[in-house]
Amino acid sequence: MLRLYDYLESGNGYKVRLLLTQLGLPFERVEMDILEGETRTPAFLAKNANGRIPLLELEDGHFLAESNAIQWYLAEGTALLPDDRRLRAEVLQWMFFEQYSHEPFIAVLRFWHHAGTLAEHGEAEIAAKRAGGEAALGVMERHLRERPYCVGDAYSIADIALYAYTHVAGEGGFDLEAYPAVTTWLARVRSQPGHVPITEPVGGP
Repeated sequence: MLRLYDYLESGNGYKVRLLLTQLGLPFERVEMDILEGETRTPAFLAKNANGRIPLLELEDGHFLAESNAIQWYLAEGTALLPDDRRLRAEVLQWMFFEQYSHEPFIAVLRFWHHAGTLAEHGEAEIAAKRAGGEAALGVMERHLRERPYCVGDAYSIADIALYAYTHVAGEGGFDLEAYPAVTTWLARVRSQPGHVPITEPVGGP
């Protein structure tokens, strides 16, 4: 059985958890408290030298790190990853966008709020994170005004990658009502079969 090393509130972990559930793949979820340093122990670092979740242990004992790489591996050969060469590249385009232009701002502000560390950061740093997040949401808003999903006309792992932190952006202080195309898309993703909330600890032994 697949084993997912995870942290329930993590959007990156949620991407994999949601995809596994929607694909109907059985898996065991292992909660790792990142705030208590559980991913920095010698035992975990032997599995992932970068000391981060999510981490997927395959049936053959190999480990895969990085949420979007795990998604790509799991989605191969399914309807959630297009066969068309250009569309596959566009899926990667949006997954790279999520990691470089979206997650570093929206996810980080949300984490500071959750961890209670917002006051430890200066006003300029917080403002820069907010500006970066709003820029990313603006890009998504313009793109989604003319299409139902991130790539082509079908739901894909590009949508999962961006949904994970976008749908909880309000927890980081972002006003999603200012992005009507994004909120419509969020509802569309939420209506997909097999959808589970980010805080639902799916997966068992």
